[in-house]
Amino acid sequence: MTTFKSTLVLMALASSSVAFAATDFDTLDVDGNGAISQAEASVDASLMSKFTELDTDKNGELSKAEFSKA
Repeated sequence: MTTFKSTLVLMALASSSVAFAATDFDTLDVDGNGAISQAEASVDASLMSKFTELDTDKNGELSKAEFSKA
């Protein structure tokens, strides 16, 4: 998916009520790449506040294993 399309999808998600209910990994992994980026996590304030702590391998994304510790 192109960056532009990803941005549009994230904007749509953020502007919808789904954004506030997005608490499971698959819902937050908008582009379906198996990881949650900071941009994808930004729709969940609670997750964003813990993102750096949860990103134990410091690659800028949360794997399913890292997310499960949230």
